[in-house]
Amino acid sequence: MLRPRNLRLIFLSAVLFVSAAILIARENRPSFLKPGLKLCAYVSTDDGAVTVVDLIRLAPVARVAVSGRVSGVSEHPTRAEVWGVSADGGYVWVLDAKTNQIAARIPAGAEPYAVTFSPDGARAYVAAARGGAVSVIDCAARKVIASARVGGEPVLAQATPDGKTLLVLQRAAAALEILDAETLAQRASVPVVEQPDEVAVLPDNTLAFVASRSSERLSVVDLKRGVLLAHLDLGATPEQMLLKPDGGELYVLTPGIHGLLVINTETHEVVDFMLLGSAPSRGTLLRDAAGMYVSDTEAGRVAPVDVINRRVARPVQAGQNPGASRLDPSERLLLVANEGSGDLAVIRVSTNSLLTMIPVGNHPREIAVKLF
Repeated sequence: MLRPRNLRLIFLSAVLFVSAAILIARENRPSFLKPGLKLCAYVSTDDGAVTVVDLIRLAPVARVAVSGRVSGVSEHPTRAEVWGVSADGGYVWVLDAKTNQIAARIPAGAEPYAVTFSPDGARAYVAAARGGAVSVIDCAARKVIASARVGGEPVLAQATPDGKTLLVLQRAAAALEILDAETLAQRASVPVVEQPDEVAVLPDNTLAFVASRSSERLSVVDLKRGVLLAHLDLGATPEQMLLKPDGGELYVLTPGIHGLLVINTETHEVVDFMLLGSAPSRGTLLRDAAGMYVSDTEAGRVAPVDVINRRVARPVQAGQNPGASRLDPSERLLLVANEGSGDLAVIRVSTNSLLTMIPVGNHPREIAVKLF
C-alpha cells in the first residue's frame, strides 16, 4: 500500500505535469485565439506556389499552385483572403483562407509586381510595369473597376493613410506620380531617385520618403505641394525602410555598411547609426516600435534590436539566408523565411529563442499572416 507521503508526491507530480503541458500549449497558442479561429502563415516560393503553415500546429497544411513569379503576397485587411500577383501571368490572384484554394484571378496588365489595399480594404491597387498602367480592383466583386495610363514603368501603386491619394512609383521615369485615389486624375509628377521601388508615407499624409535599391540617396517629397524637398545621402544602397507608427523616425536597413540608419522625419536628417551585423537586410517592427527584428542574410541570424536605447541583443540562429520576416498578431511568434534552406524559422519572442523550423519549399520569399 502506498504511503500518504507517496500519494502526495504522485499527486503533486501529476499537477505539475498538467500545468507544464498547459503552459507550453498556451506559449504556442496566441492568448486571443478562441476555438474555431485559425491562424496561418502564407509563404511564397520560387516555384510559383504558396505554402500554408498552421501556426497553432506549427506544420504545413497545404501547398497552393499559383504559377509564374509570385510576389506581392499580402493578407487582406478585412476579408479571410490572401492576395498576390503573378508577374508572368499578368494577374492578381486571391487565395481563400478558409479553403486554401485560389478563388479568383483578376487580369492586371503586363508584369505586375505588387498589390496593395486601401485603408478600409474595399479596393486593391496594382501597377503593371510593362503595361504602363494602374488598375483599381473592387475587392468584394473581385474585378477591375478603373484604370489609368501612367507610363514610366510603374512598379508600385500605394494609397496614403487617409485613402485620398494614390502614389505610383515609376521606375524608368524615376518619378513619383501623385494621383487622386477616387478619380485617378494626376495631381503631380515629382522626380525622385533612379529606379524607385519603395515608398513610406507619414501618418498625417504630408511627406513621402522614396527609396531605391540602386541608389545611395533617399528622396523626400512634399505630397501637399507635389514637390521634391531633398535628396538624403545614405552612404550605401538601402534594402528596406521601416517607418515608426507615429511617423517620428524612419529606419533604413543598409547591408553595404552593415547597419541601420535612423532618420528624423521632421528635419530630414540622418541622426543615428547602429551596427547590426554582416548583411542586415530585412526587418520587422513591434507594434509599439520599442524594438525590431532584423534578418542578417550572410550570418544566418536574426538580431533583436532595442530601438529606444539603440542596443542589439544576442542574435538568434535562424537558418540559411534569412530574409523576409513577420510577427503573428499577438507578437508571440516571429516568422522568418530562410531562402537558402527552404524553411520557415519560428522564433519565440518572449525568450528570443528558435522554436522550430518548418520546410516550406524552394527559396521562400514573402510571408503573409492571417487570423480568421
